[in-house]
Amino acid sequence: MFKAINKELIDQHNQSQKSNLDFDFEYLEQKLKKFNIDIHAIKEQIKKFQVAVPTWGVGTGGTRFARFPGIGEPQNIFDKIEDCAVINDLIGFTQKVSPHFPWDNVEDFKELKEFADSYGIGFDVVNSNTFQDPADGLASFKYGSLTNSSQEARDKAIEVNTQSIDNGKILGSKGLTVWIGDGGNFPGQMSFSKSLERYIDSMKKIYAHLPKDWTVLLEHKPYEPAFYSTVISDWGTSYICAKELGDQAMCLVDLGHHLPNTNIEMVVSRLIDVNKLGGFHFNDSKFGDDDLDAGSINPYELFLIFNELTAASQKNKLSNIAYMIDQSHNVTDPIESLMLSANEIVNSYAKSLLVNYAQLEEAQDQHDPFSMQKLKIFLFCTDVAPGVLMAPFLKWPCH
Repeated sequence: MFKAINKELIDQHNQSQKSNLDFDFEYLEQKLKKFNIDIHAIKEQIKKFQVAVPTWGVGTGGTRFARFPGIGEPQNIFDKIEDCAVINDLIGFTQKVSPHFPWDNVEDFKELKEFADSYGIGFDVVNSNTFQDPADGLASFKYGSLTNSSQEARDKAIEVNTQSIDNGKILGSKGLTVWIGDGGNFPGQMSFSKSLERYIDSMKKIYAHLPKDWTVLLEHKPYEPAFYSTVISDWGTSYICAKELGDQAMCLVDLGHHLPNTNIEMVVSRLIDVNKLGGFHFNDSKFGDDDLDAGSINPYELFLIFNELTAASQKNKLSNIAYMIDQSHNVTDPIESLMLSANEIVNSYAKSLLVNYAQLEEAQDQHDPFSMQKLKIFLFCTDVAPGVLMAPFLKWPCH
């Protein structure tokens, strides 16, 4: 089995940094004690955190203008697994990958699972692709997939999704994410009402194919590739469809799939309250679905989102959320960007664990906005990296 980085080399490097880490951890421990925060308890919760890496993320991305390939890019799913294993070997909390079908189709999925197992890599939620034409040429998704006016095209799109489920069952996955690019570029191009009816009808057939222990995640996006109207354009539409389908249907929030200045943390709260939040795609953006590295533009927003997730989790209102990175790396090395993003995500999660949510609610009830705002900013600015790195399963000493 090929290993890009020798484990002994990783251990040797970690050991050379251990004394510095011990010093930093002790300082953090004493600092947090002043606020009655036990960093050791926080560390135990961090150990349980996992975020999946997308198989397509280890390749160079691009734009509609150009793509600039990098050195040593993966050529198939087996190459992608090797790259994803490097990321997990170095940081330790990306133990699963999220494949995309038909991009990652193989002849023998049992062989693929055995290959991934040999690297200690599992499979998270699988993704279906109906935003480009199927390879067999038997139907076209140019004017829509699950919502196409052509029954033949809709049937083919349904088949892509049911086949993705079958592939995922062999790989040990427990969920399917469905994002469609269906929509229109001109007024009158399509019926708003009929397209949504067709979507729900198509999704019911996919839903019927789900194993009993699976979840289907519905992903919304306001625009692109369609720029006048998009069928599943917002979290409200996603919620309506998920509710119509049943308990195994949940909503997925991609941080880039919102109009500018949307209060994403409030969207998260709403979906938690109606028990329909099922998954996350982490990335960052300045204007739209930029798919930039998580935490690179607005890290405070990421912290506030995790505030909602952690507060709900502590009240047992949240479970089995599928966390995944979803980014496009146009000018950076994909492995380095994914490592940095995963680190930003777990650091934001760790900071959210520092918040005293009972104290927060008390301040809210007392109409005291300043106290908790001051505390949140202080905790956001707290360097929790020593606590994250001290967790036994984390191996990468990033400072």
